[in-house]
Amino acid sequence: MTHTAKNTSRMTRVFRRMGVTALAVTLLAGAATPGVATAEVSKDRPELQQAVQAWVDAGFAGMQMRVHDQRGDWVGSAGVRKLGAAAKPPTNGRFWIGSTTKTFTATLVLQLVAEGKVGLDAPVAGYLPELGVDSRITVRMLLQHTSGLFNYTGDVYDGKYEPGIAAVGKDWVDNRFHYYRPVELVRLALAKPLTFQPGTDQNYSNTNFTLALLLVEKVTGHSYDEEMKRRILWPLGLWATKVPGTSPQLPGPHAHGYFRYQDAGEWKVVDVTHQNLSLLAGAGDMISTTEDLRTFFSALLGGKLLPAPLLAEMRKPVGKFSLGLGLWVQDLGPGCGTIVHHNGSPPGGYGAFMMSTPDGSKMLTASVTMGDAAIDPATEYRKALDGLLKTVFCGGQG
Repeated sequence: MTHTAKNTSRMTRVFRRMGVTALAVTLLAGAATPGVATAEVSKDRPELQQAVQAWVDAGFAGMQMRVHDQRGDWVGSAGVRKLGAAAKPPTNGRFWIGSTTKTFTATLVLQLVAEGKVGLDAPVAGYLPELGVDSRITVRMLLQHTSGLFNYTGDVYDGKYEPGIAAVGKDWVDNRFHYYRPVELVRLALAKPLTFQPGTDQNYSNTNFTLALLLVEKVTGHSYDEEMKRRILWPLGLWATKVPGTSPQLPGPHAHGYFRYQDAGEWKVVDVTHQNLSLLAGAGDMISTTEDLRTFFSALLGGKLLPAPLLAEMRKPVGKFSLGLGLWVQDLGPGCGTIVHHNGSPPGGYGAFMMSTPDGSKMLTASVTMGDAAIDPATEYRKALDGLLKTVFCGGQG
């Protein structure tokens, strides 16, 4: 089975378990040159506009997308900014980036590794002894999801699903403004048995990156937000990218995201543009734009944020999911090549994409919003994503 088939199969299982709201699991990466002006929609790129429109035709509310390749830069959108309105999603709109946050967090940790303040293969327990983390779990295991730590939003033991904090359905809707402290999330996970012995398997777990947040704070003596601003956001001029903390607001221009769920056997739709993502601290809580994501990934892949040896470690795939350190590595097959990526979404409403060839010659960043259509997101997402990948990275070829 190819990496693409494996990732698609896994994503389908996640969608079916989580319902119609999930857009998270894997894709992201990016590259370009920071500071380069982005062109408005090019009339000679109808294939890109069609790829965006395909998401709307599939039942999603809207999409904004930014592409950089050998023909230059393109940005466009399709669908609606808000249900019941005619305006398109803003191409400079902010959105919840979900698990794309993990690449930012991994970069922070690896910068500390580069400075000799953290050992990549050192036990996490040595930095955070008060938490009682298994002494076999290393920093590397957190970043490549090989720790075996229970995912605090729910996980699987021997094929049986064990619930955690509600991140789907009516329970999440009713609780979506609750504030969680990072240490609270980690302690919940640590109270559960390991899903496997550290280093022997691979399992995508938000706990790994919330624990990485605590590691950053402990080692630096500063908040995760402060370190993110000082090390990444401010040096790169990512003024639209935020660590929201306790705030449920989505500031600036943005498209609305919706959540479709069942309540007492009846389907309902709620606007979830505002939500408190402290539920995914360090693992999926950030806000950004397609331009900022492009600038961030350009700097990362271009060696501006990490020394070459650590960047190589970050992009080295391991395990059954071909995960590096906060990045996924995916072979798209003949004629398409390899991409690095990490997409994401909060529990409902939004999806984020950052995908790139390793050298940054082709790069895509985008945001898609859920609407009120009665669709199977697993099926429609897979179809639309397949078309998007072929258009941008395979020259439109199947």
